[in-house]
Amino acid sequence: MALTVGLLGALGAFIVASSESMERRAVAGVPVDWQVLIAPGADVSAVTKAVGEAATTTALAPVGYADSAGFAATTGDTSQTTGPGKVLGLEAGYRNHFPDQIRSILGSADGVLIASQTAANLHVAPGDTVTIDRIGAAPVDVTIAGVVALPNADSMFQAIGLAKGIAPQAPPDNVLLMPMAEWQAIFDPQKAARPDTVKTEIHVQLARNALPPDPSAAFIQAQRMANNLEARVAGSAVIANNLAARLDGVRADALYARVLFLFLGVPGIVLALLVTFAVAASGSDRRRREQALLRIRGASLLQVLGLAGTEAAAIGLLAIVLGLALAGTTAIAWWHLASLGLAIPWFALAAGVGFVLAMAAFLVPAWRDAKLLTVSAARLDANQQCIPLWQRLYLDLAFIILGAIAFWSTAKSGYEIVLAPEGVAQTSVHYEAFLAPLCLWLGLGLLSVRLYSLMLGPGRRALAVAIASLSFDLSPLVAASLSRQRVRIARGSALVALAFAFATATAIFNTTYNAQSHVDAELTNGADVTVTGTSAHPAGALLKDLQAIPGVVAAEPMMHRFAYVGSDLQDLFGINPAHIGKATTISNAYFAGGNAAKTLALLAETPDGVLVSQETVNDFQLQPGDRLNLRLQSAADHQYHVVPFLFIGVAREFPTAPKDSFLVANANYIAEKTGSNAAEVVLMRTSANAESVAPAARQTAASLPGMKVTTLGETQAIISSSLTAINLEGLTTLELGFSVLMIVGVTGLIMALGLAERRRNFTILTALGARPGQLGVFLWSEGLLVVIGGAIFGIVAGFGLAEALVMILTGVFDPPPEALSIPWSYLALAVATALACGAAAIGGAQALSSKPDLEALRGG
Repeated sequence: MALTVGLLGALGAFIVASSESMERRAVAGVPVDWQVLIAPGADVSAVTKAVGEAATTTALAPVGYADSAGFAATTGDTSQTTGPGKVLGLEAGYRNHFPDQIRSILGSADGVLIASQTAANLHVAPGDTVTIDRIGAAPVDVTIAGVVALPNADSMFQAIGLAKGIAPQAPPDNVLLMPMAEWQAIFDPQKAARPDTVKTEIHVQLARNALPPDPSAAFIQAQRMANNLEARVAGSAVIANNLAARLDGVRADALYARVLFLFLGVPGIVLALLVTFAVAASGSDRRRREQALLRIRGASLLQVLGLAGTEAAAIGLLAIVLGLALAGTTAIAWWHLASLGLAIPWFALAAGVGFVLAMAAFLVPAWRDAKLLTVSAARLDANQQCIPLWQRLYLDLAFIILGAIAFWSTAKSGYEIVLAPEGVAQTSVHYEAFLAPLCLWLGLGLLSVRLYSLMLGPGRRALAVAIASLSFDLSPLVAASLSRQRVRIARGSALVALAFAFATATAIFNTTYNAQSHVDAELTNGADVTVTGTSAHPAGALLKDLQAIPGVVAAEPMMHRFAYVGSDLQDLFGINPAHIGKATTISNAYFAGGNAAKTLALLAETPDGVLVSQETVNDFQLQPGDRLNLRLQSAADHQYHVVPFLFIGVAREFPTAPKDSFLVANANYIAEKTGSNAAEVVLMRTSANAESVAPAARQTAASLPGMKVTTLGETQAIISSSLTAINLEGLTTLELGFSVLMIVGVTGLIMALGLAERRRNFTILTALGARPGQLGVFLWSEGLLVVIGGAIFGIVAGFGLAEALVMILTGVFDPPPEALSIPWSYLALAVATALACGAAAIGGAQALSSKPDLEALRGG
């Protein structure tokens, strides 16, 4: 009972701690909480004051935004121009208040800064001059002090105040940044001529420690603070609530906590309840006889129930204390819960369940026996067992059929358990998806009872033949003994099967998830170690030096360019299809055909072939074999020119590629058409730990400016910020440990208690002259039948349940697994534990029954 209370409390603490941790990580990734757009003619100082009154802030800075008709630059013998762009004016302390907005690549961090893509388009570097083509005013020249990257350009340049779906999806390609004073001097004339092209935003960082720990509650509070500000400014400003948008997004992850609790936790709790009832039921015959004696001596129903209730209360209260201590320790030491007060509702629920469980385990049987059985019937060692109602109604087969239908329907519809439809603010869980695994689990457990009942009842003669090699001439007696105990044996075997099914499904799901988490990290990072440069300073220039680093097995260059598909600028990756797999994993799941080798071979055979992301295929209605005209930047004049490609396949994912729109083509063809074979990225596979190779790679990369070295471990730590990734390993470790304890309880404790209850029978056999070996035949036949039979049935069922779990929880996996990962060592440990505990229980019973015992013969 303590394990039941502790498991329920620990799982509740998991939900609370996961939500708190997920919110903390998600909020930390928001560079600017609010972007407040000042309406034309509004007083900036008044809006700033209103922001301070509506919420507690830790940073606040005005930012100027000005449209430009374009930029131009002359470098060497060539002149380059760009299309429209943006020029930002920043206060001196902006980068200190919002450090994630701007990252320096080259040159100074002060003065006029140019975005890296714009610098590549204009072919400029620090010290060069760029002409800003103002709107409604004369062009002006500025000197570039540094090159920067804008990691959060999407939010920095978002359209504020427009209806969802109308705002442009991509940030501007051309951006300059400059000190606020210089920006005002340059763009005040433009503002006077064209006020619609110049605007001011106030970037705000809120006091996040005041937010509730639950993402949904924090989202509501962030929305309410923004509403308060909108009421104060009365139309003078419009708010882009980035903090609420991020919290709204992670509410789906919060729902995944409940999903994991239901899928991985509830079966464990149900199993714990069943084991608890089984432990209590193991002494039911003795307890029924004792209560019959009390009734003979005049005890009333209330007195019998009072004695049973006292026993139940003592056990229940002790179980609650031990279980809550276990749950609290787990919450603090394992889940790192900031305050146990957050988990009090779950602890109260666990305590209530434990107390009700204790009462039900003892009071209900006592009341039933006192009301339904006569004293003489209650004193019998065994009672006539009728066929349960569920067997007569074939509920086991009904549950399995219903679960199979639910699973088929789920798989056929490509179901996502957590839905967040675009334009709908509230995420939701489709709880009907739980029907498939729940029905299958219950149905398989009941089916095992039916099969054992048939085998030990009508199939008793076949069982006698099967065990003849072990029991010799005692096989009819052993089979008769097993048949007489078929109800107890069937229930015990069913519990063993459920315990193994639970352990197997949880272990396979956890192992598969961990394997896919590694695949996801490698997909995001590109390889074990990835070196990323720029077009001006490509990482491919260091290829030989990187290949010579100790511990590097393979290093392959990869182009990372940009190409226009229509008016949409997308990432273009140039690879050598024959060698890219040496440095990184190319999974079959990356491609629509499900065959990576075939797809890469087709790309190698088609020099002008291109693999296109699914989103691009959908957006542009492409068909295999279509001629796709892309615009690529030429190294000769730094202008974008049309280059024809042949659409040959769909790439769902690709190393380092974004999740939405990208292209993959042959590096040689790209080099031929653009006049540059520069590879901006180098992917490295290591034989040793990637973290040990990274320092040498960083030292090598330091020779070129703008180089960035990332490792698989670093990337996995970053992408594992969602709720499921943070705590799934801890959750499943708890579940797997609990599963082993349940297997110990079922195969050891329940079997030992059941055998102890029948010690009188075994002692009678010894008194009648049964030798230890003959007595052992009875004990070992029963034990092996329960443990081995239950383990085999449970493991087979666990594989099926694991397949259902992975299918239904597809949203947790990115990308989906090609096959299940089987934890053979854990399954071997579980089977060995079950055999050891069963052997210990049988050996103990055999030792206790080896000598005649007068007290045992009397039934004491």
